[in-house]
Formats: sequence, structure tokens, C-alpha cells
Amino acid sequence: VVQSADNTCADKMVGGNHTLVTEFVLSGLTESPKMKAICFLLFLVKYLISLVANLGMIMLIRVDPRLHTPMYYFLSNLAFVDFCYSSTITPKMLVDFLTERRAISFGGCIAQLFCFVLTASVECLLLAVMAYDRYVAICNPPLYMVIMSRRVCAQLVAGLYLIGFVHALAQTISTFQLSFCSSNVINHYFCDIPPLIQLSCSDTYSNEIVLYTFGTFHGIITSLEILVSYIYIISTILRIRSTGGRRKAFSTCASHLTAAMIFYGTTVFMYVRPISSYSLDRDKVISVFYTVMNASIS
Repeated sequence: VVQSADNTCADKMVGGNHTLVTEFVLSGLTESPKMKAICFLLFLVKYLISLVANLGMIMLIRVDPRLHTPMYYFLSNLAFVDFCYSSTITPKMLVDFLTERRAISFGGCIAQLFCFVLTASVECLLLAVMAYDRYVAICNPPLYMVIMSRRVCAQLVAGLYLIGFVHALAQTISTFQLSFCSSNVINHYFCDIPPLIQLSCSDTYSNEIVLYTFGTFHGIITSLEILVSYIYIISTILRIRSTGGRRKAFSTCASHLTAAMIFYGTTVFMYVRPISSYSLDRDKVISVFYTVMNASIS
């Protein structure tokens, strides 16, 4: 609901950043009733599979002492983050497929954006840490349990959540200090930063700087760390004489590398570029790959 105001948007911007909306309306992925039904069934099945897979993996790793290793410790945290990540967006999206008016309250939009950025940041950093874990395990196995001790692993994970929290807080505060006074319709299926910036009638230069700074760190620097780790990993695997040993080494890295490529490929494309180059109708389809489809791959 856009609240009425006697002053114009420009007047409000001069007077300060005052939000003029009490709720937003999400445009969603499609307006076609047939496509809504298809998407609802597809994403419902995908979401249920993701829940069962991630929660099942967490329980299995927790109850099986043989899986109490650094690799599975990080994997259980990745499963937990994927569970939270998909649950931040998918349930609301499923409800919106069944309703005509896809509204989300202003507070709900803040909460969704904060949780999305938090979980996406932690997943991004966790994928990088898992690449380093695989590098140590394959390239320096004698010192693996010394370098990746239980204490070090716990400190790494705690650090990831702290960085993710700071990132989410900075992005959320930066985004919702903007004024939204011309429209409250978000051209997306969830509250994301680029469509909110494009919707605003404020000066968004500082918001773009914040977005690019964190996007560069999370997207480019961590993806380079993964790339360098896997260059060393692959060169080490190719020197293994046993065919079975090479196959086993590759199998421990394949799923992680696939998830990292999809996640980083789409997120870097989405967030490390000028806001003026965004095409929201195209970009919200691309975002499905890292918000909905990537969880079960991880």
C-alpha cells in the first residue's frame, strides 16, 4: 500500500530518506495460470526434495561417528545453510503461485532480504573453505588432521557466520534507507537488492558501491581461491598412479565443484555489474538457479 503524501518524491528526498510504502507487491516469475501451476508443482517437489536431502544429511552426519571428519563437518553446515537459504525464498514463492495479489509487508521484505543475504554470504564463503579443505586433504594428507583440527574448523565456521551477519546487516540497512515513493511493485519473486535499488526514487550511488564492494569480495576473491585450490588438486590427482585412487579423489570433489560453478557463475553475473545493465525480467529467471535449484546440488 503506497501511503499518500502532500509533498512530491523530490521533496521527500530533500527532507531525508522517508519510506512511503507499508508493503510491496512482487511481480513473480509468470502471469500465465498454466505456467503458475507447472512452476508450483516443479518448485514444490524441488523444495521437498531439498528439505529431505539436507535435513537427512545433517542427521546422518550427526549420528554416524565415521562421518565426524572436517569434510563432513563442513558438508553438514552447507546442508543447514542450504535448508535456511531455500526456506527463505521458496515457501513465499509457492504461496504467490496460488494467489492473485503477491504482497509482502515492509517488515517481511526486510526480514527476507536480511536472511537471503546472510545465508547466501555464508554459503559463498563455505564453498571456498570446503575447497581449501579438499586441497589440504588431497595435496597434504599427512598434515590434514593437524591443519584442519576440530577447533580450527569450528573457528572457521563461526567466522563465516560473523562475516555473513555483518554483510547482511550492511546491505539491509543500506537498501532500506532508500525512499520508495513512485511504486511499490518489485519486479521479482522475492526481495532482492537490485530490484529494490531500481524501484527507489533516492540517489542509489552509495548502495551500488556497497553492493559491488561486498559482491567483489564474496564473488570474485572467493571464486579465485576455489580456482587456485582446484588447480593444485587436479594436478595432484593426475599424478596418482592408481586409476581407482584418481576416481575416488575426483568423486570427493565433483559435487562441490559443480555447486560452486553454478552458484558463483550466477551470483557474480547478477551482482558484480552496474545496476543500469540489469534486465529484471531476464535476471529473475537466472536467479532461480542459485536461489531454488542449487540447494540440492550442493
